[in-house]
Amino acid sequence: MHNVFDVTIIGGGPAGLYSAFYSGLREMKTKIIEFQPQLGGKLHVYPEKMIWDVGGQTPISGERLIDQLVQQGLTFDPEVVVNEKVDSITRNEDGIFVLHAASGVKHYSKTIIIAVGSGILKPTKLEIEGAERFEVSNLNYTVKSIQRFKDKTVIISGGGNAAIDWANELEPIAKKVYVTYRKDTLNGHEAQVTQLLESSVTCFFNTKITKLIANANHDMIERVAILDNETGETTQVEIDEVIINHGYDREAELLKSSGVPIEIADDFYVKGTSSCESSIDGIYAAGDIIQYPGKVNLIAGTFQDAANAVNQAKQYIQPDANKYAMVSSHNEVFKERNKKLVKQLV
Repeated sequence: MHNVFDVTIIGGGPAGLYSAFYSGLREMKTKIIEFQPQLGGKLHVYPEKMIWDVGGQTPISGERLIDQLVQQGLTFDPEVVVNEKVDSITRNEDGIFVLHAASGVKHYSKTIIIAVGSGILKPTKLEIEGAERFEVSNLNYTVKSIQRFKDKTVIISGGGNAAIDWANELEPIAKKVYVTYRKDTLNGHEAQVTQLLESSVTCFFNTKITKLIANANHDMIERVAILDNETGETTQVEIDEVIINHGYDREAELLKSSGVPIEIADDFYVKGTSSCESSIDGIYAAGDIIQYPGKVNLIAGTFQDAANAVNQAKQYIQPDANKYAMVSSHNEVFKERNKKLVKQLV
């Protein structure tokens, strides 16, 4: 006999975590399946960035917001499966969905909420032979801790918003910051670009890193070779740390390879409604992965998506259920929890 869940949420980022909280509020048996080894989604890419646009929340770092979202998402003890990639979805004759994982495991659910954000994100790697061996030392594809680069000479490859932001944040604390970019102008927000160009950061335009030169022990990068695409000249720069920001390869093959024909928008997103319904009854979506008129692509917007998706799922499996959950301030589910919280405040 299969263990069938009321709702299975694919994705453990902000949309998935709030979906888990809200489905617990609606007394649904819930499972979260996350590809990464931890919950939190894309917020892990910028843990030290300050987030200002979540309603009712003062400025908060990505890392702290992850902690709060995870704590909230686990309020009603959903089953959590990490390091699991869902490859496809099929449907049995009895209407139960089967989620087929790459591991060979099958998950069974009455409804599904797709909350995979921008898909499975993998940083675009530096295409230089042998570069991967430096990933354990001083070749970085993200900035998880700014303090790591304090008093160091850093070169950043890339000219988009993330690369520019990192350069601006590191400039006051690093010994020296270089930026190498393949084009002749930076491709970022105007104010951030101006800040960078007026700072002590040295920019190499129309250039790219062509070689990583190791130290005597061959365990760290000591210098990088930079090719000028216009003159053909190569310059070597001594560095302590290398940061690569060439964007992310994103994967959402689940939607295309699924055994149920989920309608897709722009060859990537779930084409949905403002109630977060997909083209398949019983399958819903929340967060960045869904497109519909009036969509708000903010973390704050994912919370409404999540609630809408859960409400639709609840009514799908229980048509006589209330359309919405009772507000938390008057919900009996929190009665005992509220007593404990009040005692702590007294």
